[in-house]
Amino acid sequence: MSTRMDEEDWAHTLAVFRACLPRRGRKAEDDRRFLEALHFFTVENVRWRALPERFGHWNSIWKRFDRLSKAGVFEAFFDALASMSSSAHLIQMFDSTIVRAHVSAAGAKGGKKRRRSGVRAAASPRKSTPSRTHRATSSLSI
Repeated sequence: MSTRMDEEDWAHTLAVFRACLPRRGRKAEDDRRFLEALHFFTVENVRWRALPERFGHWNSIWKRFDRLSKAGVFEAFFDALASMSSSAHLIQMFDSTIVRAHVSAAGAKGGKKRRRSGVRAAASPRKSTPSRTHRATSSLSI
C-alpha cells in the first residue's frame, strides 16, 4: 500500500486503533484493510463506490466508517496518537472539507449586465413613469 508504513508501525497503529474501538459489538475481520481503505479513500479522493474491490465491499466500509465516526472512535484514535508524540502540539491541520469558501468567492458577480454609457443614458428618455401620475377622471367633484 502507499502508506509507506512498515510492519512495526502497522502493529503500533493497529494496537492504538483497537484500544479506541467500542467494547460492544462484533469485532471486525481486518482492521488494517479497513484503515488502508480509508487511506486510499482520502488520498485518492474517490467516492465510496469507487473503492477497489481488494478492500471489500464499499458499502460495508462506509457503514463501518459511519458507525465509528458517530461513536467518536476517530477523535479518540487521533488524540491517542497525538499524545504519544512530543511535537504534536506544534502541528495544526486544516482540511478543505472544513474550510468552506463563500458562494461569491467563485468569481465575478451575476450574469451579463449591459450598461449604457453616460452620454447615451442622458440623451434617451426615461423608461419608467413618474411616481405620481394625474389621471383624467370623469368626476364632477374636481
